[in-house]
Amino acid sequence: MPDAPGMPPIFIASAVLHVLAIGAAVLVPGAWPWALGAVVLNHALITGAVLMPRGRLIGPNVTRLPQAAIDRRELALTIDDGPDPEVTPQVLDLLDAAGARATFFCIAERVAAHPALAREIIARGHSIQNHTAIHRHDFSLLGPRGYTAEIGLAQDMLAAVTGQRPTCFRAPAGFRNPFLAPVLRRLGLSLVSWTRRGFDTRERDPAKVLARLAHRLAAGDILLLHDGHAARTAAGTPVVLEVLPPLLQKIRQARLRAVTLPEGFAA
Repeated sequence: MPDAPGMPPIFIASAVLHVLAIGAAVLVPGAWPWALGAVVLNHALITGAVLMPRGRLIGPNVTRLPQAAIDRRELALTIDDGPDPEVTPQVLDLLDAAGARATFFCIAERVAAHPALAREIIARGHSIQNHTAIHRHDFSLLGPRGYTAEIGLAQDMLAAVTGQRPTCFRAPAGFRNPFLAPVLRRLGLSLVSWTRRGFDTRERDPAKVLARLAHRLAAGDILLLHDGHAARTAAGTPVVLEVLPPLLQKIRQARLRAVTLPEGFAA
């Protein structure tokens, strides 16, 4: 597994800048406009970083599998926002038919509502990881206490149902702030985002989703799809079910192997 993230340097730098700005405004005549400008610029930089799901400015963020997995010709399929009693069983069947393994970033309250389905995910050789307790839309606005409560509760709920404690975490929509990294470190979790995503919660055309995911498909990729909150095709079929068969075929044609994140992170 990647090293668990600690306090991001930008958090420390921001705190130091605020102290220096206050000191300059108080002690240096006429310096307050410059001090205020520096603080505003600092906040703009952090806001921009918050809106970059794959960025590393506010803390470590895994976007690809390590070199050992690349050497083994492995990639990771990650499937978010489930489990869904209608969609997830069909996803599992498609994965089984292709001999592929996936990582399900599950919402803990959905796991609690469908424990047998969650245990089936594990029994079929896949992995369940932490995607928060309730998938809060204001997740990126939380502070340390809110992050600890939301993610820690999910850890306990997922472990209680599956018997396995997650080692990876993904934020809702990938958005977070500098307070997240220290919380993940305390909980023994690594933040994992993606190499590419299909935007299949809003894109109804499976061909467009497939094109995004399969573009420059390579060993080490981490691909993102959804079994929960899945968009529907014009015929009413969850997009993920239309995308998975041709995507799995392209993975085979490229002589790649879809593994779980814990397998991919293994030395």
